[in-house]
Amino acid sequence: MTRPATQWDLPLHWRTSTTARTLATVAAVALAGAVLSGRWPLVVYAAPFLGALASAGWLRRPPARARVVVAGAPLRCFEAETVEVPFAVGADRTEWTVEPEPRPGLTVRAASGSDVGAVTLRVRVDRWGRHPVVARLAATAAGGLLSATERFEVAQIRGYPSVAPGEAPIPRTELPARIGTHLTAHHGLGVEYADIRGYLPGDQLRSINWAVSARRRRLHITERYTDRAADVVALIDAYPAAPGPAAAGLEWSVRGATQVVQSALQIGDRAGVVALGGRVRWLGPDIGRRQFYRVLDTVLDAGYPDAGYPGAGESARGAAEGTLAPRPAVPPGALVFAFTTLLETAFTLALLDLRSRGHAVVLIDVLRGAPFTEELDPLTAQMWRLGRTAMHRDLRALGVDVVEWPEGVSLEQALIPLVRSRPRRQRRTAHP
Repeated sequence: MTRPATQWDLPLHWRTSTTARTLATVAAVALAGAVLSGRWPLVVYAAPFLGALASAGWLRRPPARARVVVAGAPLRCFEAETVEVPFAVGADRTEWTVEPEPRPGLTVRAASGSDVGAVTLRVRVDRWGRHPVVARLAATAAGGLLSATERFEVAQIRGYPSVAPGEAPIPRTELPARIGTHLTAHHGLGVEYADIRGYLPGDQLRSINWAVSARRRRLHITERYTDRAADVVALIDAYPAAPGPAAAGLEWSVRGATQVVQSALQIGDRAGVVALGGRVRWLGPDIGRRQFYRVLDTVLDAGYPDAGYPGAGESARGAAEGTLAPRPAVPPGALVFAFTTLLETAFTLALLDLRSRGHAVVLIDVLRGAPFTEELDPLTAQMWRLGRTAMHRDLRALGVDVVEWPEGVSLEQALIPLVRSRPRRQRRTAHP
């Protein structure tokens, strides 16, 4: 798909080049030597250098601007993927070169170029985030006596976090009455066998179990467990944190939320995301591949709490000030997977508010160790662990499922205790 291009004029700030300064220095030294020593042949030696410097005034003036054509829309890719960034530069009456500027999180190298100004950069995204691709234009004019070096942004790359595919289990809760893939304890339309009972007026004929009916000489039907879909909302703690383990928690929150949403959408559930911290960012639950990328845009913006509401302006359906999750973002009956370090009181209040609304809330503790950069003495470390355990216990007492996500354990393994046990398939004997 062709991306719309954006063209603008890049101002060029001309200054004397290193060549011109060298010529001026040599000519000045030669003239000073001629005056001080009386050796007039040094004047003859300096004459060509002075002539070269004077010729700059006879040449045509260099252009004040250079034309730059870049892709207008942000480029999107996942971590460890490589994208090509094409752009074009044009500056009349100059000689110029373009070199990519190193940026953290990116590996940039020139892939190709041409005499007409078209350049292509090959960019590899090493870490998720919003990355500007910056290039440096070095131009010379007036026979190399003038030079200009300008930096300009070639493109914006939105690198999405890449997570391993997996299934995020859901806790025991009442699911919306919508056909899906989650087995429930309710009898109705489904696939899994539940029970056999006698036929009642109004039962569907296709549910009749003809083998049992023939054996018992009376109509019987086969009951099955219903399969329902869920509304899943990933809640991200994007409040500012001090450098160290607490700040690293945002990395795991973003990756965990991405995996939860990916897992939900793959099995047909509706998924959305809410990021609390500063200005609230949210995207209501929906289905489909398009929803997945919209959620990724919102999750990506959650990693930049100081950048304001999503820069692209297309990844969220609403925003709200405050500390609590907006009601339109979490529809009734939605399952909430909250990723937090539990260091921000406002985020904990939001969890309790969601629980009071009747939502099933799963809290994933992403803080790995104490949030201090310095090493703690044994007594202080023990007190910290006891306080943390008491906080988890209090939240469980209020109905919030708390799961710890330790180092070296996948999210799917950490959520194993939440796996809903399959409904018991007890077969009641029906007497003829």
